[in-house]
Amino acid sequence: MIGKLKVMVADDHAIVRDGVRQLLLGHPELELVGEAFDGKEVVRKAKQMRPDVILLDIGMPGLNGLEVVPLLKEAALDSKVVIFSMYDKDAYVHQALASGAVGYVLKTDSGDDIIAAILKVASGHYFLSAKLNTAVIMKYLSPKSGDDHSATSYDSLSEREQQIFRLVVEGHATKDIAQMLFLSPRTVEKHRSNIVKKLDIHDPMALVRYAVKIGVVDPELWSQVVC
Repeated sequence: MIGKLKVMVADDHAIVRDGVRQLLLGHPELELVGEAFDGKEVVRKAKQMRPDVILLDIGMPGLNGLEVVPLLKEAALDSKVVIFSMYDKDAYVHQALASGAVGYVLKTDSGDDIIAAILKVASGHYFLSAKLNTAVIMKYLSPKSGDDHSATSYDSLSEREQQIFRLVVEGHATKDIAQMLFLSPRTVEKHRSNIVKKLDIHDPMALVRYAVKIGVVDPELWSQVVC
């Protein structure tokens, strides 16, 4: 390997970032090149630092980790994303993989597992915590059968529409989504209209129930958002 792997860690808790920093400092192949505490800062610093791997928390202020991953892809960054989370629900894993992450480790995993995840994804492979439901994950990664009409309807949405769909059901207003994604409110409204037409769901609460049903939003996370 030529040089060290550049790693960036994004988490809104300083104690977590401190722990990861100490972990990386003790490894000869890894170099910590940046830290971030919210979603917008992740995107901004990733453009500056161009890390090889980003260790990314889900529950951050503003844009959460699952919303950040597509923005990193749109910025044409080659960074591999490993979700680093306390959540072990299948819905989170599905969303992470769908958004473009290639790794998912839990904050309860050992330091060796975290290091292994970074090295594995940097070499072009997936890495998933052994504590996750492997069978469910592999089912997601395998080709879809098309038998589930609900999932098929969601798959008919473009990547941008899926991104906006997730933000809408999380309770974000059009102007906030526009600001997060660097779009005009009119463009966001157009995407929202297309989503409603494609899914044929016109009631906001029905849209949320649909998102929960297909696993795009975890019921537990959504209850935290609206409370």
